[in-house]
Amino acid sequence: MIKTRFAPSPTGVLHVGGARTALFCWLFSKKMGGKFVLRIEDTDLERSTPESVQAILDGMAWLGLDPDEGPYYQTKRFERYREVIEQLLEQGHAYYCQCSKQRLEELRESQMAAKQKPRYDGCCRDLGLKPDAGKPMVVRFRNPGEGIVSFDDHVKGEISVSNAELDDLIIERSDGSPTYNLSVVVDDMDMGITHVLRGDDHVNNTPRQINILRALGAPVPEYAHVPMILGDDGKRLSKRHGAVGVMEYFDAGYLPQAMLNYLVRLGWSYGDQEIFTRQEMTDYFSLDALNKSPSSFNSEKLNWINQQYLMSLPLDEIVTLVMQRLDRLEIDYDRSIDLAPIVDLYRQRVVTINELVDSIDYCFRDFESYDEKAAARALKLPALEPLQRAQVLFTELESWDAVSIHAVIQQITKELDVGMGKVGQPLRVAVTGGSFSPPIDQTLELLGRQRSIARVARAIDYVTTIK
Repeated sequence: MIKTRFAPSPTGVLHVGGARTALFCWLFSKKMGGKFVLRIEDTDLERSTPESVQAILDGMAWLGLDPDEGPYYQTKRFERYREVIEQLLEQGHAYYCQCSKQRLEELRESQMAAKQKPRYDGCCRDLGLKPDAGKPMVVRFRNPGEGIVSFDDHVKGEISVSNAELDDLIIERSDGSPTYNLSVVVDDMDMGITHVLRGDDHVNNTPRQINILRALGAPVPEYAHVPMILGDDGKRLSKRHGAVGVMEYFDAGYLPQAMLNYLVRLGWSYGDQEIFTRQEMTDYFSLDALNKSPSSFNSEKLNWINQQYLMSLPLDEIVTLVMQRLDRLEIDYDRSIDLAPIVDLYRQRVVTINELVDSIDYCFRDFESYDEKAAARALKLPALEPLQRAQVLFTELESWDAVSIHAVIQQITKELDVGMGKVGQPLRVAVTGGSFSPPIDQTLELLGRQRSIARVARAIDYVTTIK
């Protein structure tokens, strides 16, 4: 069975690059009818935090990348790692090393001065040292001294490294904790991982991990090392390019469907198609179609994709997201009111849920000022009489609903012998602060009688002051 894994270190949030890797792993496992494993590599005890673990889980849940297995935590597997280290020691594939930090630093400096590649010189390799409670010792993997490590990477092609270039890496620190290259190998072996998809910053680790797997007699997975994501300026994606944590995009009002759609196109393509359903991503995805060169993160493209989803997703889904956003902002509103018409109108004109909520904010809270251009066009002296008449008739209106409000507006146009625009547009600017809204009768119904009349009165005062 095909089995992939996403194995983040909980030293921060779930970044865009990590989310893309998780998506590729998830898609490949689903495409092949396999399983997707989530593994939290939290052996860095100083930097790993529960908050970071939760941030990763939240990001995965928001994107809908649910694992078939896990999450597994490496900190709960220390006994297993120690068992494997003992096995390697007994079989002669590992040894204890007592070299001090000072000696290693001096060795490194001398090698660099001689323009040599810094590497451990095997000082303790054949000393047959045993654990000494009075002296800090590490355990090193005895890397083969001859031969070549080769693997066929699904993205980069065949990669070959001479064992002579690889030194004896540390697999257990002096405090007894396992290192990354040991724990990841044991996990991949125990969990039956068949395909490792990860960032190409791990390419140099792969030959080392293959040698450890072979020493353990374990199958070697297939590898696909995906190029990094760059910012618009060609440099590695970072905070200076904007939000890089996945949940920052949730906070900013982006849709998970759009985020997934954008991420899948960062390093993978299927012809010229830009918009994909989740099922299409799964059906079309293949490792052979992964790009060999880095991808550039383009916020404008993400915005365009998010807008497409805002316009095409079922209206009730968007309304639910709007209501959730209103709740997070602690905006009080009448839940019996049908928000669908106003949400449907505004979602054609905005990029994110947050922008949509900002656009309809006037429905729930008073605005500080009018849009200058809208006020200059609509709140002029000719608007005074229609507004004053509306104030009176709205106050007298028995039933506050769109039909009754529409009848009042029609009555005013007849009484003053003016077109609908001469009444409706001043009312629109008066109650919304701008020149765009759903039909004015629906807008007024949504606002409610008290708030509508108060805003009409405010507009009357405004027009009076500019007479």
